[in-house]
Amino acid sequence: MSEERSPRLALPLLQPGQAQKEQDHNEALARLDLAVQPAVQAVALDTPPAAPGEGQCWIVGAAPSGDWSGRAGMLAGWTAGGWRYIAPVEGMVAWSLADRLLLRFDAGQWRAGEARATRLIVDGEQVVGARRAAIPDPAGGATVDGEARSALLQVLAALRGHGLIA
Repeated sequence: MSEERSPRLALPLLQPGQAQKEQDHNEALARLDLAVQPAVQAVALDTPPAAPGEGQCWIVGAAPSGDWSGRAGMLAGWTAGGWRYIAPVEGMVAWSLADRLLLRFDAGQWRAGEARATRLIVDGEQVVGARRAAIPDPAGGATVDGEARSALLQVLAALRGHGLIA
């Protein structure tokens, strides 16, 4: 196979005059099939499953054994030609079938169920925005009702500001 690889997913590249180019081409396609829009059976599994199905994929755990030794954190997919591995790159996303959660490779680790955004829009309406300053708790005094009303008004203003209520 070709020694030259693509920079992000290490896919084998074809070379001018190369014999049996179909081997590199097929290897690249098999790896792309695992890497593009991956849906994994489970996350952080250390032992390869005994009877994987063709096309099934896992995220290897921190202490892998057997065929997965030395492949911690990688995507491991079973193909007709055996195990294929994809080293994750920053920002890679996968779907966990077991957890029904989105996974993102961030700062060298897979993170499950975290969503990062500056705001959330539903049906064209902002429903959550940036966090605002804390609202101080009411504190004693002779005008407790006035303080409670003021605190409630601040809570309502914050909820409205976040778009959680109209």
